[in-house]
Amino acid sequence: MKQFLKPKLLSHARQLAKNQRLSVATWNALAASFNNTPQRKFDFFSKNVGLFQVPELKSPDGFKKAKENAMQEGWKLLDRAVNVTPGEETVVLFDELSDTLCRVADLSDFIRCAHPDSEFSEAAADAHLGIGTMVEELNTHMDLYNCIKNVTENKNVMESLDVETQTVANLFMYDFKISGIHLDHEQRQKAVQLHEEILQLTSTFLQQSHSPVAFPKSDLPDEFHSRFKQVGDNLVISSLHSDSADEVIREASYRLYYYTNPETEATLCRLLEARNEVAQLVGFPTFSQRALKSTMAKNPQSVYKFLNTLSERLKPLVKKELDDLKSFKISETPLSTSFQPWDLHYYVNKLKEKKALIDPVLYSSFFSLGDCMNGLSALYSSLFGVTLTAVPVQKGETWNNDIIKLAVVHRTEGVLGHIYCDFFNRPGKPQQDCHFTIRGGRRLRDGSYQSPIVVLMLHLPSASFSQPPLLTPSTVNNLFHEMGHAMHSMLARTRYQHVTGTRCSTDFAEVPSVLMEYFAMDRRVLSSFAKHHKTRETLPLEMINKLCHADKLCATSEMQTQVFYALVDQHFHDDFKPGMTTNQVVDKVHADHYFMQAVPNTSWHLRFPHFASYGAKYYSYLMSRAVASRVWNKCFKDDPFNNEMGQRYRSEMLCHGGGKDPALMFESMLQEDFNLESLVDTLIIDSQS
Repeated sequence: MKQFLKPKLLSHARQLAKNQRLSVATWNALAASFNNTPQRKFDFFSKNVGLFQVPELKSPDGFKKAKENAMQEGWKLLDRAVNVTPGEETVVLFDELSDTLCRVADLSDFIRCAHPDSEFSEAAADAHLGIGTMVEELNTHMDLYNCIKNVTENKNVMESLDVETQTVANLFMYDFKISGIHLDHEQRQKAVQLHEEILQLTSTFLQQSHSPVAFPKSDLPDEFHSRFKQVGDNLVISSLHSDSADEVIREASYRLYYYTNPETEATLCRLLEARNEVAQLVGFPTFSQRALKSTMAKNPQSVYKFLNTLSERLKPLVKKELDDLKSFKISETPLSTSFQPWDLHYYVNKLKEKKALIDPVLYSSFFSLGDCMNGLSALYSSLFGVTLTAVPVQKGETWNNDIIKLAVVHRTEGVLGHIYCDFFNRPGKPQQDCHFTIRGGRRLRDGSYQSPIVVLMLHLPSASFSQPPLLTPSTVNNLFHEMGHAMHSMLARTRYQHVTGTRCSTDFAEVPSVLMEYFAMDRRVLSSFAKHHKTRETLPLEMINKLCHADKLCATSEMQTQVFYALVDQHFHDDFKPGMTTNQVVDKVHADHYFMQAVPNTSWHLRFPHFASYGAKYYSYLMSRAVASRVWNKCFKDDPFNNEMGQRYRSEMLCHGGGKDPALMFESMLQEDFNLESLVDTLIIDSQS
């Protein structure tokens, strides 16, 4: 066909093909695995190894067998645990029981939401429910409770155990306590009923918080009819349209999407009441007291101190930032007389574009997914002596054809574990970036180590004929963040899977992932891997500097918003009483801690699912960021590739998972006291640097 091409067009096509060949030729095996469209051939002869190489999971029917095998083995381990002399072996058997059930429950939980085949997802859901039912039974099993109680309440026995074993024993005991097993029969039944109600209310609130809202077209002016989706006689609003350049659309979307919903209000009120009831039933003054017992913060008083101090320090900085945003809006739209909540997201992004000249499309050319993965592998090699290696996927091992499997290989320890990368968009895929533990790491009785298996789920474009998957700066940040979780799981070397990797307190679990965001926005790290996917030119330093500058713009207003959300979450779970409305709590916190005016007849908090999923722990994001910032500034800011600091970071923080008090890990790593005021100082400095 080339005879029909004009000479100039033909020359361009040849150059494009040359650039493509150059790009492919310069990609190593890791980059090529992510930058090329996965090629899976039809394989009629190889053996189906089952999902995640679990032999039973070759078909949906296998989930029933896997569930039954796990439950059968679980009852055997229970018999051994209740008949052994109280001591270390008791804790080991408890962990083996937990591992046996978790390896089916966690895998099933992932497959039920991620597998595109409904037969697999439904079978996985049934298996997950079956294991969950057994766990509920174990949580009220008196013989099992008494055998761990005989460990934790025996001073001599506890003193004979190492710190990690003591921690795990106390965690198992705590799980029993919050289930209400120590109560009399009537109270215990009440606790069980409340836990079941809380699970249902949580599920309902999560669903309601994401549901679109429909209004009759006749209730709205004609000018809105063409601006929103129409279904029959209704207009349907499913988002805030916060990126729209049309202020009318932004305002209408905000007022309608956040319009107070009595049904959702009733769900959230009852959820908060039920949580408080069950907390008091098992011996805690409030749900917040119960939720924070095993965290870095330890109690609500510490959380309030941290958040209130941070809020006061941020107020003058936020005022200046808000004045700048107001002035910027007036310069863009001179007829505007006010700055409203629906303007915030839009003008923050506009201001970043203007001041930093950030064009995501232009930057994307330098962020092919393969180059980003190369950058991560090189960074991990420098810090930990670890490389990422793409390995072949066997027949039946994955739930979709575009999954890429990575082996995490240490230069002396060998394969530490595996990461399944579910990175590319597909219809029906859950719409969140997240990390799933499929199998936790633990030390086996023969001295070997059960290597961890995790899944990372992102939402990235697939490769096309003309280009590899290209990431925006924000998706690069997301990739580094989620890889922080994955490497926490990979680098942990705990004795017990109950505390492996990310199975730690919520306010510490985000530290490794947030720390990776600092690496992602470091000039030296970016220069090491950001290359144009065709020309192989390194991302120019001027563009890197603008990108890093843009990352700090409007940081204080974003931080104050997070403080506001965290304080609302804390008050919801600490002093919410029957008969109160959620708006009463929100309005009080808003008056003291938020910089935008409230909008009448709206309830943004009914669209905030984190109140259900975090439950008194939403502050964790800010505290984790403060700790990550301390680690970055003291240990890696001068040299992000420092192997000595990387090894120290692994040995003092990552390797312990949840097996050591996170405050003690902080102190060991940084050689300084864990102090809330210094964490606030760190966040303030970080937002201004």
